[in-house]
Amino acid sequence: MKKGLLLSVLVVAAALAAGAGVVFLQKYYDRKKPNFTGSFELYVYPDSAPEAVLDSILASGKVLKPRSVRRAFKEEGTAQKVHVGHYTVDSTMTSTRVARMVRLGWETPVNLSVSGSIRSLKTLSRKIGTQMLADSAEVAAFIYNRDSLSKLGTDTTRLFCHIIPDTYEMYWTAPVGEIFSRLKSARDSWWTPERLRKARAQGLSPEEVSILASIVDGETRYVPEQPTIAGVYLNRLRTGMKLQADPTVAYCYGYTLNRIFRRHLEIDSPYNTYRYMGLPPGPISCPPKSCLEAVLNAEKHNYIFFCANPAFNGSHLFAVTYSDHQKNARAFQKALTERLKNQPS
Repeated sequence: MKKGLLLSVLVVAAALAAGAGVVFLQKYYDRKKPNFTGSFELYVYPDSAPEAVLDSILASGKVLKPRSVRRAFKEEGTAQKVHVGHYTVDSTMTSTRVARMVRLGWETPVNLSVSGSIRSLKTLSRKIGTQMLADSAEVAAFIYNRDSLSKLGTDTTRLFCHIIPDTYEMYWTAPVGEIFSRLKSARDSWWTPERLRKARAQGLSPEEVSILASIVDGETRYVPEQPTIAGVYLNRLRTGMKLQADPTVAYCYGYTLNRIFRRHLEIDSPYNTYRYMGLPPGPISCPPKSCLEAVLNAEKHNYIFFCANPAFNGSHLFAVTYSDHQKNARAFQKALTERLKNQPS
């Protein structure tokens, strides 16, 4: 009897030891061994349930042992609570690391791209809203709130003066106010003492540089020619001539015109540089760095006029006199007419 009892005790002890060993090995694996075969992005939204987040991780196709992730979620309390944010899971991470990351909110920054063609505040709102947790409606509400922009030292008319197109690293969950504060801080840093000196040499304030740069941007995306065009407009400003910039007229019509005709030049708007002297009240787009630099480092020449090159290569023909400009314009119109005539209907 005693031998039987002893044997039973030994069997139970062995079973417990084996069970403890299994638990120990599981915990060791969960905490010490990488459990992912590659990197993937994980987004946890405000309405994301813990189980849904777990399912998203398992559905990534990058998990070696799904049971390990489930155990870690349970042990770390992630099965009950997840933190809103953007997370990058990579092949060096353990199940426990990922579970803690999602529960405690150890977010991975995202790259917010504020660049490309941004011609309206609506476009800006949409561009930010598609990349960040805050949607376009939240961004628009901030932009059109006078108090919000006044704290940044600007308003809707000159907001584009306070944004330098670039890619910014920040947290996906950043509030809209924080996003714009970051953009303004980057803009302030961009305006170094040397750039401020160059602006003064052109007789412009930083905001006026942005306004003129937006017009240059509307004229051409051909970067090598941007300083030449900036020089043309500076010459017009200095001689007391109206800027007569077609992009400002296009702006008045919300960029809906395929071509600008003489009748369009009569629109009564402070942005219509065919009717009003000087620079418009604000930028007509968010000008890229190349155009800002083009104004600061504008080419010194005597050109007053320019028109599109009849070669249709994106460049322009420049002229000092109006008669030369008319010759260039007639050459372009002739080439355009011929081009349109030969296009299939």
